[in-house]
Amino acid sequence: MGLSVAYSSSAVVLLLAVATIVLLLVFEDESSQLSRTLVDYFPSSSSPSSSSAFVQHQTDGESSQLESDLVDLTLVEGAAEKDAVCLDGSLPAYHLRRGFGSGKRNWLIHMEGGGWCSSDLSCAQRSQTSLGSSKHMARQILFSGILSMSPSLNPDFYNWNQVKIRYCDGASFSGDVDSDLVPSGVRNAQHIHYRGQKLWQAVIGDLLHRGLADADKALLSGCSAGGLAAILHCDKFQKFLPKKATVKCLSDAGYFLDVQDISGNYSFRSFYEKVIKLQNVQANFPESCDSKDDVTKCFFPEYLVKDIQTPLFILNPAYDVWQLQNIWIPDSADISKAWNLCKNDPIHCSEGQIEILQGYRKKLIERLKIVQQKDLWGLFINSCFLHCQSEVDTAWNGLHAPRVNNQTIAETVGEWFFERKIAQEVDCAYPCNPTCPPWNGWRRKMLK
Repeated sequence: MGLSVAYSSSAVVLLLAVATIVLLLVFEDESSQLSRTLVDYFPSSSSPSSSSAFVQHQTDGESSQLESDLVDLTLVEGAAEKDAVCLDGSLPAYHLRRGFGSGKRNWLIHMEGGGWCSSDLSCAQRSQTSLGSSKHMARQILFSGILSMSPSLNPDFYNWNQVKIRYCDGASFSGDVDSDLVPSGVRNAQHIHYRGQKLWQAVIGDLLHRGLADADKALLSGCSAGGLAAILHCDKFQKFLPKKATVKCLSDAGYFLDVQDISGNYSFRSFYEKVIKLQNVQANFPESCDSKDDVTKCFFPEYLVKDIQTPLFILNPAYDVWQLQNIWIPDSADISKAWNLCKNDPIHCSEGQIEILQGYRKKLIERLKIVQQKDLWGLFINSCFLHCQSEVDTAWNGLHAPRVNNQTIAETVGEWFFERKIAQEVDCAYPCNPTCPPWNGWRRKMLK
């Protein structure tokens, strides 16, 4: 009897153990699939972790070694003597991977994004992070997407000299205030410096000494706030390089619109005005841009692009999730919180809300007509609910990359840069594109 009970108890324990192992394996597999989905379609604007990066490579069938994509941080020595510093006074920084083979004399320089700060207090808080201080930056980061060294993922730029300029000024590399200050209300606050323009010049100057001055081809790109910087600095960048060089620029998710929010206010314009005045950004506006009537005009791409001379490529989702949440439907315009669910997952949008979001796409397309009219300019506007796309393998040119007219972003950008054909792709209205992320709310709603 005792032996029987003992045996039964042991059997139960064994069965429970086996069941637990099975459940863990199932959970691990489902978690892995979820992780891949999130990594592929919701990339962070900050540097991805090494584990996430490995998942990206595996998802797209790549066998490249992770270590080969990790690139060291370089500090610009001597920049402090030129007042070219981050918000906290630390040295500007970038990551450089040398080109090889046919790309040895070509340069791709990509500027990091990460929003803006509009007050001494918010900039002081920012100065204690990697977006305001090189002291807090990772000493190695992963290069992927447009910075990948994989020929299959990045066929046109994989062997170029590749640079990622770190963002630590809070004004799209454009601030220019000579004096510094110590803000109140911030724990352990130090002197704050608004020197984005000098910071950008110091980095470019350092790269010129490292071979950029002899470039045959060069592409200046950026994501989000860095995408805006690519537009602001495009013509200036061209002037640094030899006249014989082919020089172009690419703005990823940097075409921020000057529009009223759903409450009828220009809330984002007001925010930009604070950034501009705080950091004296207007001191570095392009000479061709007239900001006498409204100082914010020369910080919005739609007013800048008509006078830019250097060929430019605009990459933007028609439903830029960051713009929808911060320009079109900011919290200040949605006091009743009626948009809370819709903004975070369009599956929860009503027909009326979807119609309003379609209105944002219409405004974007209208304000890009000037780009379509320019020779040698490029365009890729897909109907996905995303933000930056050039920095991530899967969105850039992976097996499941969004496509417009059967073209990936990487393919279209390559055709534009090398002038193989006219490269201006504009998608139909959402949810017509089945290559957008399959879990996307609007598409799920239409497939029910």
